[in-house]
Amino acid sequence: MITVVGIFSKVFQLDLFDLLRSVREGNLSVEDAAKSLRLSALKEIEDACLDVSREVRKGVPEIIFAENKSMDDLVHIAQSFLEETGRVIITRVSEAQASAIIKNFEGKAEILHNAKGRAMVLRRRGSSGPEPRGKVALLTAGTVDIGVAEEAKTVLEEMGCAVMSTYDVGVAGIHRLFPAVKRVTKDDVDVVIVVAGMEGALPSIVNGLVAVPVIGVPSSSGYGAGGKGEGALVAMLQSCSPGLVVVNIDNGVGAAVAAALIAKRACKRRE
Repeated sequence: MITVVGIFSKVFQLDLFDLLRSVREGNLSVEDAAKSLRLSALKEIEDACLDVSREVRKGVPEIIFAENKSMDDLVHIAQSFLEETGRVIITRVSEAQASAIIKNFEGKAEILHNAKGRAMVLRRRGSSGPEPRGKVALLTAGTVDIGVAEEAKTVLEEMGCAVMSTYDVGVAGIHRLFPAVKRVTKDDVDVVIVVAGMEGALPSIVNGLVAVPVIGVPSSSGYGAGGKGEGALVAMLQSCSPGLVVVNIDNGVGAAVAAALIAKRACKRRE
């Protein structure tokens, strides 16, 4: 009896040249070869086990969460991904961490630093940027939400999305929103990300006005009870506007990855 585990065990035993030879000779299907490439590549360095095939498998470049990582670990992990895959995104980067990364990689890699979004991108020198795929609109309720939005923007752009950003269009001055909604429709964007704190109403309103997926991001802004994003999160989850998708508090990365995957899929269908 041939099991799925048996098939994968057979695939994993092959190196890249054997794998390609097996496909050419008809001993291995293209589908099984693709599974091998997507599932088998890991690299272990000291205490970290790095998933160096994530982009091949899922279409998402590696994203390092820098918060609470030591300088040495952060630099070492970033270096490993740069060598293996040619690029890496780093989020929640402190000023001290950003300085250490710039010091270690200046002249060795292309460095993009979004200070507002506390995010960085390292690319192997001479490598081309991502292939353009899809359009995403990025809206915030207030200026306090811009940091989360800029984190999302860094990830979106590194995944190849064109980003249309409009900030400070919250419900306290609802008339500010309508030009942005018109632009979303006119530019034929594939997805809208809306970042809002306080009572978190803006994503529900936007979702009721546009015909594309809307992803709500509650931000940790507000007063008193629920003022660290809990109130906005619950409000978005309780939205009566059908189809609104919600990620966790301040999760610009999660919203960006989901939006980019949707946008790339939509772009592929159009082509």
